[in-house]
Amino acid sequence: MNAYHPRHLDVAAFAGAGAVLERDDAQADFERVLAETDGRGADRAVHWRAEGERQEDASGHARHWLHLRAETVLSLTCQRCLEPVDMPLAVERSFRFVSTEAQAEIEDEESQEDVLAISREFDLLALVEDELLMELPLAPTHENCPSQPSFTVADADFKEIAEDKPNPFAALAALRPGKGGKG
Repeated sequence: MNAYHPRHLDVAAFAGAGAVLERDDAQADFERVLAETDGRGADRAVHWRAEGERQEDASGHARHWLHLRAETVLSLTCQRCLEPVDMPLAVERSFRFVSTEAQAEIEDEESQEDVLAISREFDLLALVEDELLMELPLAPTHENCPSQPSFTVADADFKEIAEDKPNPFAALAALRPGKGGKG
């Protein structure tokens, strides 16, 4: 039996043991990721793997690491044709853990490493979800859209309103020389 639970992970124990957690979870288990898909693909898998590592620095202090990999395919909306488009997402990142949130904030700003505060109740699945969300493309598109977008006026009354409205520059035409204006 695996003693480590991904929603309540004791990071120091996990890293100290060099433990590994790996599994497939449904996208439905990641609410914020699923919201990006408009509910499409809820049964698709998010495959993830977390590996703990404990190192000692030169002064003998323990450094706890979590190496994370995750991948899935999300059904997003193409920004050109507005049809669903499958986008593969992959994450591979390592996190170093320090004793407090304040220390993590300071060290995260100063180093190129990703630094988090250590916890006995760390939510690993929330981290997986956060990392996948950061990999989302700004404007997902098909390489070649299966259909051409059609541009139509959404308001059926638009054309009638436009025809009924007088041209704001029509009054200026009367002021032009030779058109009935003063000249």
